[in-house]
Amino acid sequence: MKIGLIGTGNMGSLITAALIKSRPIEPSDLFITNRTKEKAFKLEQKYPGLTVCPTATEVIQRSELVFLCIRPLQFFPLLQSVRHAWLSDQLAVSITSPITPGQLEKMIPCFVARAVPSIVNQALAGNTLVTFGSRMDDRQKEKLKRLLMLFSHPIEISEDNIRTASDLSSCGPAFLSYLLEKMVDGAVKSTSISIQEASELITKMIIGYGKLLEENQFTLSELREKVTVKGGVTGVGVSVLNRELGPVFEHLFEETQKKFIEDHAAVDPPFDAENKEIR
Repeated sequence: MKIGLIGTGNMGSLITAALIKSRPIEPSDLFITNRTKEKAFKLEQKYPGLTVCPTATEVIQRSELVFLCIRPLQFFPLLQSVRHAWLSDQLAVSITSPITPGQLEKMIPCFVARAVPSIVNQALAGNTLVTFGSRMDDRQKEKLKRLLMLFSHPIEISEDNIRTASDLSSCGPAFLSYLLEKMVDGAVKSTSISIQEASELITKMIIGYGKLLEENQFTLSELREKVTVKGGVTGVGVSVLNRELGPVFEHLFEETQKKFIEDHAAVDPPFDAENKEIR
C-alpha cells in the first residue's frame, strides 16, 4: 500500500516511524511533505527510500491512503487547495480530534476517517482512536483497521466521546509522566535519594506495572489492593493521595473539554460556511 503523510511534525513523524518499525511497510511505500521542508528531509535521512514530495497535491496523487497530520486551523485552507486532487477510492485520515469526518466529507470526495494516535504507538503499543466517515464501507474500514493494527490497537470512538478518549489515550502519557516526575521530585526533596536513582526506580516500576496490566493479571483496583497491606506504609501513602489530589482529575477533564469547545469555535466557521454554499 502506498501511504502519504501531509505534515511531519511530532505526530506525522511518529506515524512514519511506527509504520516503518512495524516492518510490512517499507520506506519506499511512503510519500511525505511538510510546510517546512527541512523536517521532511530529516525523516528522509533517517529512513532512506521514502519520498519527500514538493507539494501536498503530489503526495495525494501518489498515495492510496493519506494521513493529514497538520494543526486544526490548517485543515480548511489545505483541503480547499487540494480538493480536486483526490480520487473517489482514496482514503483520507485526519489525526486530530477537533476535525470531524463530516467536515472532511464536505471538502473532499473520497473515503474519510479520523485516527487519533498516541506517542506509545512508537513502541507498537497503545490505542488509535478511530471514527469513520459516513461513506466508509466495510472494506475500507477493514483496510484502515489492518493498517493501524500494525502499530496499535484501533478502537472505534463516537464523536461524543472523542475528547475524553483522547485525554485518556493520547494525552494520558503526558499526564502520567507529569505525575511520575512529581513523585521523583518529592522523593528527592524529602530524602537523600538521588534524582538518577529515583528516576531509574520509577521507570523500571512503571514498565513492570504495564506488563502486569497487559497480561490481565490485575485490574487497576486489584493491583492497588494487592500492594496496600492493611496498616502498612502503602495505605498511608494512598491516604495522602486521596486527601490531597481531591477532584484534580475532574477539573482536568473539565478544562480539556473547555479547550475542545474553544478549538471547535475556531475551526468550525469555514466548514459551516462551506456547508451553506453547498446547500
